Amino acid sequence: MLHEVVVDNPGALGDALAARFAGEGRRALSGRGRFAVALPGGSVARAFFPRLAALPFDWSRVELFQCDERAVPPSDPESNYALARALWLEPARVPRARFHRMEGEAADLPEAAAAYAHALRRVLGTPPRLDLVLLGAGEDGHVCSLFPGHALLRRRAWVAALTDAPKPPPRRLTLTLPTLRAAETIVVAALGDAKAGAVRDALEDEACSSPLALVARGARRAIFLLDHAAASRLSRR
Repeated sequence: MLHEVVVDNPGALGDALAARFAGEGRRALSGRGRFAVALPGGSVARAFFPRLAALPFDWSRVELFQCDERAVPPSDPESNYALARALWLEPARVPRARFHRMEGEAADLPEAAAAYAHALRRVLGTPPRLDLVLLGAGEDGHVCSLFPGHALLRRRAWVAALTDAPKPPPRRLTLTLPTLRAAETIVVAALGDAKAGAVRDALEDEACSSPLALVARGARRAIFLLDHAAASRLSRR
Protein backbone atom coordinates (compact mmCIF):
# COMPACT_ATOMS: atom_id res chain seq x y z
CA MET A 1 0.00 0.00 0.00
CA LEU A 2 1.44 3.34 -1.09
CA HIS A 3 -0.12 6.67 -0.13
CA GLU A 4 0.63 9.99 -1.75
CA VAL A 5 -0.93 13.22 -0.48
CA VAL A 6 -1.05 16.36 -2.63
CA VAL A 7 -2.29 19.59 -1.03
CA ASP A 8 -2.93 22.64 -3.22
CA ASN A 9 -5.64 24.95 -4.49
CA PRO A 10 -8.41 23.38 -6.61
CA GLY A 11 -7.03 24.69 -9.90
CA ALA A 12 -3.61 23.20 -9.27
CA LEU A 13 -5.21 19.96 -8.10
CA GLY A 14 -7.10 19.78 -11.40
CA ASP A 15 -3.82 20.16 -13.28
CA ALA A 16 -2.20 17.50 -11.09
CA LEU A 17 -5.09 15.12 -11.72
CA ALA A 18 -4.95 15.73 -15.47
CA ALA A 19 -1.21 15.04 -15.51
CA ARG A 20 -1.69 11.87 -13.46
CA PHE A 21 -4.55 10.72 -15.69
CA ALA A 22 -2.48 11.24 -18.83
CA GLY A 23 0.54 9.45 -17.35
CA GLU A 24 -1.46 6.48 -16.09
CA GLY A 25 -3.23 6.33 -19.43
CA ARG A 26 -0.01 6.22 -21.44
CA ARG A 27 1.33 3.39 -19.28
CA ALA A 28 -1.88 1.39 -19.53
CA LEU A 29 -2.16 1.86 -23.29
CA SER A 30 1.47 0.88 -23.77
CA GLY A 31 1.15 -2.19 -21.60
CA ARG A 32 -2.37 -3.45 -22.34
CA GLY A 33 -3.71 -1.43 -25.25
CA ARG A 34 -6.56 0.06 -23.22
CA PHE A 35 -7.09 2.34 -20.23
CA ALA A 36 -9.93 1.49 -17.84
CA VAL A 37 -11.22 4.23 -15.54
CA ALA A 38 -14.11 4.49 -13.07
CA LEU A 39 -15.77 7.88 -12.60
CA PRO A 40 -17.62 9.37 -9.62
CA GLY A 41 -20.44 11.88 -9.54
CA GLY A 42 -21.05 14.79 -7.21
CA SER A 43 -18.69 17.63 -6.41
CA VAL A 44 -15.61 15.85 -7.77
CA ALA A 45 -17.25 15.54 -11.17
CA ARG A 46 -18.20 19.21 -11.20
CA ALA A 47 -14.75 20.32 -10.07
CA PHE A 48 -12.56 18.13 -12.29
CA PHE A 49 -14.42 16.64 -15.26
CA PRO A 50 -14.11 19.74 -17.48
CA ARG A 51 -10.33 19.72 -16.98
CA LEU A 52 -10.09 16.02 -17.84
CA ALA A 53 -12.39 16.39 -20.84
CA ALA A 54 -9.97 18.96 -22.28
CA LEU A 55 -7.09 16.48 -22.38
CA PRO A 56 -5.81 15.65 -25.90
CA PHE A 57 -6.49 11.95 -25.38
CA ASP A 58 -7.47 9.11 -27.71
CA TRP A 59 -10.83 8.42 -26.08
CA SER A 60 -11.50 5.53 -28.45
CA ARG A 61 -8.97 3.51 -26.42
CA VAL A 62 -10.42 4.33 -22.99
CA GLU A 63 -13.04 2.25 -21.18
CA LEU A 64 -15.04 4.47 -18.82
CA PHE A 65 -17.10 2.91 -16.03
CA GLN A 66 -19.20 4.39 -13.24
CA CYS A 67 -18.34 4.17 -9.55
CA ASP A 68 -22.01 4.34 -8.61
CA GLU A 69 -25.38 5.50 -9.80
CA ARG A 70 -28.65 6.61 -8.29
CA ALA A 71 -31.85 4.77 -9.22
CA VAL A 72 -33.06 7.47 -11.58
CA PRO A 73 -33.42 7.71 -15.38
CA PRO A 74 -30.30 8.80 -17.30
CA SER A 75 -31.98 12.11 -18.13
CA ASP A 76 -32.58 12.96 -14.46
CA PRO A 77 -30.47 15.84 -13.06
CA GLU A 78 -29.58 13.55 -10.13
CA SER A 79 -28.04 10.96 -12.47
CA ASN A 80 -24.27 10.60 -12.27
CA TYR A 81 -24.35 9.55 -15.91
CA ALA A 82 -26.12 12.79 -16.86
CA LEU A 83 -23.37 14.73 -15.09
CA ALA A 84 -20.60 12.78 -16.84
CA ARG A 85 -22.32 13.18 -20.20
CA ALA A 86 -22.63 16.96 -19.82
CA LEU A 87 -19.18 17.65 -18.37
CA TRP A 88 -17.01 15.02 -20.05
CA LEU A 89 -18.49 12.66 -22.61
CA GLU A 90 -20.06 15.21 -24.93
CA PRO A 91 -17.35 17.92 -24.67
CA ALA A 92 -14.60 15.33 -25.31
CA ARG A 93 -16.67 13.46 -27.91
CA VAL A 94 -16.08 10.15 -26.17
CA PRO A 95 -17.42 7.34 -28.37
CA ARG A 96 -20.69 6.03 -26.97
CA ALA A 97 -19.38 2.46 -26.82
CA ARG A 98 -16.50 3.49 -24.57
CA PHE A 99 -18.77 4.54 -21.68
CA HIS A 100 -20.35 1.72 -19.72
CA ARG A 101 -23.45 3.07 -18.01
CA MET A 102 -25.02 1.66 -14.87
CA GLU A 103 -28.75 1.23 -15.48
CA GLY A 104 -29.94 2.92 -12.34
CA GLU A 105 -33.47 3.20 -13.71
CA ALA A 106 -33.86 -0.60 -13.87
CA ALA A 107 -36.82 -2.01 -11.95
CA ASP A 108 -34.69 -4.96 -10.78
CA LEU A 109 -31.59 -3.37 -9.25
CA PRO A 110 -29.89 -6.66 -8.24
CA GLU A 111 -30.24 -7.82 -11.84
CA ALA A 112 -28.76 -4.51 -13.05
CA ALA A 113 -25.85 -4.97 -10.62
CA ALA A 114 -25.20 -8.47 -11.94
CA ALA A 115 -25.31 -7.17 -15.53
CA TYR A 116 -22.79 -4.46 -14.70
CA ALA A 117 -20.49 -6.98 -13.01
CA HIS A 118 -20.69 -9.06 -16.20
CA ALA A 119 -19.72 -5.98 -18.26
CA LEU A 120 -16.72 -5.36 -16.00
CA ARG A 121 -15.53 -8.96 -16.37
CA ARG A 122 -16.17 -9.00 -20.11
CA VAL A 123 -14.03 -5.93 -20.71
CA LEU A 124 -11.44 -6.30 -17.94
CA GLY A 125 -11.32 -10.01 -17.12
CA THR A 126 -11.62 -11.68 -13.73
CA PRO A 127 -10.92 -10.12 -11.36
CA PRO A 128 -11.92 -6.91 -13.16
CA ARG A 129 -8.91 -4.65 -12.67
CA LEU A 130 -9.47 -0.96 -13.31
CA ASP A 131 -6.38 1.10 -14.07
CA LEU A 132 -7.60 4.21 -12.27
CA VAL A 133 -10.55 4.92 -10.00
CA LEU A 134 -11.40 8.53 -9.22
CA LEU A 135 -13.32 8.88 -5.96
CA GLY A 136 -14.94 11.63 -4.00
CA ALA A 137 -15.36 11.33 -0.24
CA GLY A 138 -18.38 12.15 1.88
CA GLU A 139 -18.27 13.99 5.18
CA ASP A 140 -18.97 10.65 6.86
CA GLY A 141 -16.18 8.91 4.93
CA HIS A 142 -18.42 7.20 2.38
CA VAL A 143 -17.11 6.50 -1.12
CA CYS A 144 -19.18 5.48 -4.15
CA SER A 145 -22.44 4.38 -2.51
CA LEU A 146 -20.63 2.48 0.24
CA PHE A 147 -21.65 3.95 3.58
CA PRO A 148 -20.17 3.51 7.08
CA GLY A 149 -21.41 0.39 8.83
CA HIS A 150 -23.49 -0.80 5.85
CA ALA A 151 -23.75 -4.51 5.09
CA LEU A 152 -22.44 -3.90 1.55
CA LEU A 153 -18.96 -3.39 3.01
CA ARG A 154 -18.90 -7.16 3.53
CA ARG A 155 -20.14 -8.09 0.04
CA ARG A 156 -17.74 -9.94 -2.23
CA ALA A 157 -19.63 -9.27 -5.46
CA TRP A 158 -18.00 -6.81 -7.87
CA VAL A 159 -21.12 -4.63 -8.10
CA ALA A 160 -24.02 -4.38 -5.67
CA ALA A 161 -27.46 -2.84 -5.37
CA LEU A 162 -28.76 -1.15 -2.26
CA THR A 163 -32.24 0.05 -1.35
CA ASP A 164 -31.48 1.65 2.02
CA ALA A 165 -28.79 4.25 1.45
CA PRO A 166 -28.73 6.64 4.44
CA LYS A 167 -28.86 9.66 2.12
CA PRO A 168 -31.39 10.16 -0.67
CA PRO A 169 -32.14 8.55 -2.95
CA PRO A 170 -32.06 5.25 -1.04
CA ARG A 171 -31.93 3.01 -4.15
CA ARG A 172 -28.52 2.85 -5.86
CA LEU A 173 -25.95 0.75 -7.70
CA THR A 174 -22.30 0.77 -6.65
CA LEU A 175 -18.91 -0.79 -7.15
CA THR A 176 -17.85 -2.70 -4.04
CA LEU A 177 -14.73 -2.80 -1.90
CA PRO A 178 -13.23 -5.80 -3.77
CA THR A 179 -13.54 -3.96 -7.09
CA LEU A 180 -12.02 -0.76 -5.72
CA ARG A 181 -9.17 -2.59 -3.99
CA ALA A 182 -8.30 -4.48 -7.17
CA ALA A 183 -7.64 -1.23 -9.06
CA GLU A 184 -4.09 -0.26 -9.97
CA THR A 185 -4.50 3.29 -8.65
CA ILE A 186 -7.12 4.99 -6.51
CA VAL A 187 -7.30 8.79 -6.62
CA VAL A 188 -9.35 10.42 -3.85
CA ALA A 189 -10.26 14.07 -4.39
CA ALA A 190 -11.62 15.99 -1.39
CA LEU A 191 -12.39 19.69 -1.20
CA GLY A 192 -13.59 21.77 1.75
CA ASP A 193 -13.26 21.69 5.51
CA ALA A 194 -16.35 19.47 5.85
CA LYS A 195 -14.21 16.60 4.51
CA ALA A 196 -11.24 17.28 6.80
CA GLY A 197 -12.27 14.90 9.58
CA ALA A 198 -12.96 11.99 7.24
CA VAL A 199 -9.66 12.54 5.44
CA ARG A 200 -7.67 12.72 8.68
CA ASP A 201 -9.27 9.57 10.05
CA ALA A 202 -8.70 7.62 6.85
CA LEU A 203 -5.03 8.60 6.66
CA GLU A 204 -4.02 8.70 10.32
CA ASP A 205 -6.35 6.48 12.38
CA GLU A 206 -5.44 2.82 11.90
CA ALA A 207 -8.65 1.77 13.66
CA CYS A 208 -10.91 3.82 11.37
CA SER A 209 -13.49 1.65 9.60
CA SER A 210 -15.00 4.22 7.25
CA PRO A 211 -15.29 3.09 3.62
CA LEU A 212 -12.68 5.71 2.70
CA ALA A 213 -10.24 4.23 5.23
CA LEU A 214 -10.98 0.67 4.11
CA VAL A 215 -10.36 1.56 0.47
CA ALA A 216 -7.16 3.48 1.25
CA ARG A 217 -5.75 0.69 3.41
CA GLY A 218 -6.59 -2.01 0.88
CA ALA A 219 -5.56 -0.16 -2.28
CA ARG A 220 -2.46 -1.04 -4.26
CA ARG A 221 -1.77 2.68 -4.58
CA ALA A 222 -3.81 5.59 -3.22
CA ILE A 223 -3.36 9.27 -4.07
CA PHE A 224 -5.19 11.95 -2.09
CA LEU A 225 -5.76 15.30 -3.81
CA LEU A 226 -6.77 17.77 -1.10
CA ASP A 227 -7.35 21.48 -0.98
CA HIS A 228 -5.99 23.30 2.08
CA ALA A 229 -9.32 23.10 3.91
CA ALA A 230 -9.69 19.34 3.45
CA ALA A 231 -6.09 18.86 4.63
CA SER A 232 -6.44 21.22 7.60
CA ARG A 233 -6.75 18.47 10.25
CA LEU A 234 -3.84 16.31 9.10
CA SER A 235 -0.92 16.19 11.52
CA ARG A 236 1.53 15.94 8.60
CA ARG A 237 0.96 18.07 5.51
